[in-house]
Amino acid sequence: MASKNISTRGTEKIEEMICPSIVSAGYDLVQIKFLDEHNKTLQIMIERLDRGPITVEDCAVVSRVVSPLLDVGDPVPNSYTLEVSSPGIERPLIKVDDFERFLGFKAAVETKRPISDRKKFCGLISSVIGNNIRIEIDGKYIELPFEEIRQASLIITDELIEATRRAANAASRTEH
Repeated sequence: MASKNISTRGTEKIEEMICPSIVSAGYDLVQIKFLDEHNKTLQIMIERLDRGPITVEDCAVVSRVVSPLLDVGDPVPNSYTLEVSSPGIERPLIKVDDFERFLGFKAAVETKRPISDRKKFCGLISSVIGNNIRIEIDGKYIELPFEEIRQASLIITDELIEATRRAANAASRTEH
């Protein structure tokens, strides 16, 4: 993954091990994270390179691709459960590119430290200027430095549902 990601609990080594194989299989790595404090469930979030909807079979394919890599590389010291999933409609925004891709959609963003006296923002992704994410909140704009974002995700709206439906329809037309 070319652009810097929002940090996720020590999964960089795992990402380096599996990302090339995931991309070769036709998928993009969205996020890797442990779902619990004891690192018992390793979640790998994927999306198709053609941006079509993720199916159970897609998750199975990626699981079959990464399991041997994780077994050989052994990056997790204890036993764990591997979960491969779709990012879903309220997907996390992990890279600067994610914010660019979802311009005009509503997002919830939490920063590491207060910016303009607050850490939580909810508004439309207006633009991306370098590594600054511009959010429109009630007709006002605030720029959030990407490196200050702790976490961010899309918020479900009618516009997001419609855009997702259109993308799924377009992907299904190209498969036939």
